[in-house]
Amino acid sequence: QVHLVESGGGLVQPGGSLKLSCTGSGSDFSSWTVTWYRQTPGKQRGMVASITTGGTKDYADSVKGRFTISRDNAKNAVYLEMNSLKPEDTAVYYCNPKIPGLNVWGQGTQVTVSS
Repeated sequence: QVHLVESGGGLVQPGGSLKLSCTGSGSDFSSWTVTWYRQTPGKQRGMVASITTGGTKDYADSVKGRFTISRDNAKNAVYLEMNSLKPEDTAVYYCNPKIPGLNVWGQGTQVTVSS
C-alpha cells in the first residue's frame, strides 16, 4: 500500500517562505510524475506544480516565479519551495504521484499566510 506524508507547512507572514516536503513509501517516486495540489474549504482541489520523471516542471499561473518544485529520487521525495507567499496561497497542500490504477493522497499540510 502506498503511503504519502506531506510536511513543512505552517503559519507565515505575507512575503515569507516555506518549503514543503512529500515523501512516499510503497512506491518508487522516480517512476512517476508528481504533482502538488492545494485545496481550501468549499473549493475544488487545484494543481500547483508538477515534475516529471525527467525533471520537466509545470506551474499554475498564480505561482509562476514564486514556487519551485524539485525532486530527490534517492530520498523518494518531492519538494515545493514557496517564496513571496500571499494570503491567497493559504490552503492545505497535497502531493500526488501519477501511478496507473491508483489515486493515493496523504493528509496534506496546512499553509496559512496571514499578518
